[in-house]
Amino acid sequence: MGRQNPAKGRGTTAANTIALKENYTEITFWAAFKSGDREVFSALFCNYYPLLVQYGIKICSDSSALEDCIQDLFIELWQSPAHTQVSSVKAYLLKSLKYKLYKLFRQQQPVQSTDTAFDTMAFEISHENFLVDREEVQFKANEIINAVNKLPNRQKEIVYLKIYKGFSYEEISEVMGINYQVARNLFYQSLKSLRQLLPHK
Repeated sequence: MGRQNPAKGRGTTAANTIALKENYTEITFWAAFKSGDREVFSALFCNYYPLLVQYGIKICSDSSALEDCIQDLFIELWQSPAHTQVSSVKAYLLKSLKYKLYKLFRQQQPVQSTDTAFDTMAFEISHENFLVDREEVQFKANEIINAVNKLPNRQKEIVYLKIYKGFSYEEISEVMGINYQVARNLFYQSLKSLRQLLPHK
């Protein structure tokens, strides 16, 4: 049910995408897109689409609705690129997708505040986030995942962004809509809670 996206069908190859990633920093990459470079826009879509899907599916299990939200996001970017100033492209895109998914969630739920909606929506981390071969390591990874999924949603989200995706506190602040110090405090509180949930040998 996906919608037509300006990035699709332009013949951007994986080689072109990799070359663009090597030749541009994240911000100059964004600046080139804002200047109207269509090839860069196609590469932008190819580069960040997997990250958006990986993040979005932890909030929204409806893959069709998620696909629509991602494509809507890129269509809006295509229509008005010059109006968007960012310091981190991946943080900006995740934040934008998150608000689209929350808007969809609120349309399907009784009226509630944005903060309540944020806390109500599930955020689930799957076993696919750990790719390990050794059986004993996999067992330990499973224990960690099970413990993480017992955390409150906001704590699960910050653990995912910080540990699994390597986001900086500045980027986390933008994605989660909190300030830098709150992000640090939330992360350390999440680690403290996680240690308490892990089985003690």
